[in-house]
Amino acid sequence: MMTESNSHITILTLNINGLNAPIKRHRLANWIKRQDPLVCCMQETHLTCKDTHRLKIKEWRSIYKQMESKQTNKQKVGVANLVSNKTDFKPTKTKKDKDAYYIMVKGSMQQEELTILNVHASNTGAPRFMKQVLRDLQRDLDSHTIIVGDFNTPLSILDRSMKQKINKDIQDLDSALDQVDLIDIYRTLHSKSTEYTFFSAKHSTYSKIDHLIGSKALLSK
Repeated sequence: MMTESNSHITILTLNINGLNAPIKRHRLANWIKRQDPLVCCMQETHLTCKDTHRLKIKEWRSIYKQMESKQTNKQKVGVANLVSNKTDFKPTKTKKDKDAYYIMVKGSMQQEELTILNVHASNTGAPRFMKQVLRDLQRDLDSHTIIVGDFNTPLSILDRSMKQKINKDIQDLDSALDQVDLIDIYRTLHSKSTEYTFFSAKHSTYSKIDHLIGSKALLSK
């Protein structure tokens, strides 16, 4: 998933489902270089604090990460934001949660203020988890905000192949996003399209649980 504004700030977001295998890290690094984004946001790195060196990619100088600790619960987590040497990103603030489910980085890039929240929602109660993240970070979410990552939940009926109605928890999450002037950018630009990012073998269904959320102001630029 990628986004690009008039000032050519390009963001790539990936759920990589683990980076412990050397060959996978090598292939991922080469693929990212070919895509050539300015920012790469990764979820489910499955790395611990001592594994930071495994995130290093040539020509990507800045790494903002929140890794697993030995106390982390049994779910494999870890998120990281990589910033290319090709941009002049100047960070001003970073926030992380202790369980390595999200990292928020505020700063400026190409003379534009930018807040990037990279999140991997808990598998259990994902809509409520995301709503709590919004509540915890409400003072930091502004008109320059972009939220990317694995929400572990659809946001609309079109995000499921079975076209099931969304439940109250998802409705509450959608309402919480609207209250802070954040919108589903993909769904806004593609109001009738279907695109899925997850397949459930158990239910034989497809769903879109990876999202790109941004402020309404950003979309109008």
